Amino acid sequence: MSSVASLFSTSGRLAQGIPGFKPRKPQTDMAIAVGDAIRDQSLLIVEAGTGTGKTFAYLAPALNSKKKAIVSTGTKNLQEQLFHRDLPLLKKVMGSHRRAALLKGRSNYLCTYRLRQHGGNSTIIDKDTLSELSLVKKWSTKTQSGDIGELKTLAEDARVIPLVTSTVDNCLGKDCPDYEDCYLVKARREAMDADIVVVNHHLFFADMALKDTGFGELIPEADVVIFDEAHQIPDIASEYFGEAISSRQLHELAKDIELLYRTVLKDAEQLHKAAEKVRLIAADLRLLFPVEPEKGNAFEIYERDDIQQQITKLDDALGVLYEVVKIHMGRDKELDTIFERVCDARTQLATVTNTEQKNVSLWYETTPRHIILHMTPLSIAHKFAAFVASPKRAWVFTSATLMVDKGFEHFQRQMGLMDAKTMSLDSPFDYQQQSMLCVPRFLPEPNSFALKDAMEAVAKELIDASDGRCFLLFTSHAMLQDMARRLEDKISNKILVQGTTTKRALLDAYLEDKQAVLLGTGAFWEGVDVRGSDLTCVMIDKLPFASPDDPLLQARIEDCRKAGANPFARIQIPQAVITLKQGAGRLIRDEGDKGVLVICDNRLITKDYAKTFLASLPDMKRTRSLSKATAFLKQIRQEEKA
Repeated sequence: MSSVASLFSTSGRLAQGIPGFKPRKPQTDMAIAVGDAIRDQSLLIVEAGTGTGKTFAYLAPALNSKKKAIVSTGTKNLQEQLFHRDLPLLKKVMGSHRRAALLKGRSNYLCTYRLRQHGGNSTIIDKDTLSELSLVKKWSTKTQSGDIGELKTLAEDARVIPLVTSTVDNCLGKDCPDYEDCYLVKARREAMDADIVVVNHHLFFADMALKDTGFGELIPEADVVIFDEAHQIPDIASEYFGEAISSRQLHELAKDIELLYRTVLKDAEQLHKAAEKVRLIAADLRLLFPVEPEKGNAFEIYERDDIQQQITKLDDALGVLYEVVKIHMGRDKELDTIFERVCDARTQLATVTNTEQKNVSLWYETTPRHIILHMTPLSIAHKFAAFVASPKRAWVFTSATLMVDKGFEHFQRQMGLMDAKTMSLDSPFDYQQQSMLCVPRFLPEPNSFALKDAMEAVAKELIDASDGRCFLLFTSHAMLQDMARRLEDKISNKILVQGTTTKRALLDAYLEDKQAVLLGTGAFWEGVDVRGSDLTCVMIDKLPFASPDDPLLQARIEDCRKAGANPFARIQIPQAVITLKQGAGRLIRDEGDKGVLVICDNRLITKDYAKTFLASLPDMKRTRSLSKATAFLKQIRQEEKA
């Protein structure tokens, strides 16, 4: 028996040290496979169903080996859970002395230099931000880690955060007077010295993108890389392999130049004027687009004369700013960094507006105040495969949702991992006894106006039968808001709607009120773990096909067609299957959980592709009868009361 297998055995250290731990064959099989991949420096892809215990199955072999490992997660929440809960527990029971470090992106760490720079400069900071700044100052005298996440009273999107943290653009690096005391530098040093480094996907790929330019030092070199929630990687990696420039970025650049002009370079008025002109032209570019936020194909908008003229103006203004900054070079360390930012902005603008490029999508998105121009590669497979190939190391990709129609081909093709070993581990849950899948009869077509009335009636019946304790998940914000309005006067249960407060606050409110109903879209389809009787019903409005208006999807569909393949089968169905599996996975989280999954989309019955979706879902009892589903919910309630 291998040492990894013995850890998970009946008499192993995990069974001896963790109350209630029972050996599970799928967990042991995965742990052995991960151990083998680490030893052989090979590629492994594992779909591990909910309840497999995949976290221990990859952490234990990583701790057991003598090799340096990076563990990357999809969210900061899971990152912190791994570091603060799972790793310490495993280290204790395994008697391991291997050092672990938590490393977040630089925007999570206080920059003391920027804090001092903005200290009380009320001329460019509004009253609310000044109030937030005083909170940060008070906390800054006590913190050991400099992790802004410690400041629970500060909102995740607080306007002060960009003022007191650094970016790759504005960081002075070794020229900073606070370099030796920098919290980010300290966190990086700890990571360099650690055996296990816990990061998140955005940080990993930001660093990987920087490696191309020779600056990627944030994530230390490792022998083992493990991705949890690996289904998120294709989209995140595409973002970092592309290029983007935003009016917000140019606004921040102008603001930093203004601060420098007001404090250090008071004689450089021309510098301030040149930066302000860039900011105004970027703001005017936003005004050429509709007021409501949208995404669109940039190839098409670049044909408009007014857009072309404004982009030319922006390019010219950046050219003038480049020349002015160049005149003052050497006068201030921060100005030298600003010079690099101006150079980068000019390059980025040229890249995202170059319509001669092949195999890329040029697209734009607007927010209420800003515009972002993107260039995204249509495929990252070739680039990622090359990255994985050298230097040789172990790579493990795992998630509860990687397979489509019982195969890994979709994920492997996206990532360029056709030679990887694959492994599928079923959930240990008894879905036939614990759950029921219902696609109600007599539903109107998905795009019919009548569907909203039918779905409202279904939701009311489910909420009544389960006495709340429901997640209603939607594929669009419009449907979410419409259903929230419809249910407001029809049910007495507390209705919690995504967007009214933070995700964490909504979940806390839901758990506190035992009859609450939560309505959510994207953010609640994954990464939410509600166990036991707190969640007995999940209703999904329809199959989660990505919006056909999405410009990046449109470009990928067109590219797929040119290659002679069927884009609906190759791109749209697999993406929708994985998203549906994520939403369905909210229901049964533990051996004792029971519940009903209701999908209000008759295409699961009528379309040929329905079998692909159904084959990918857990093996639940199935029914078309809503009354059977509500009877099961009532039975669950009675069992709890007994």
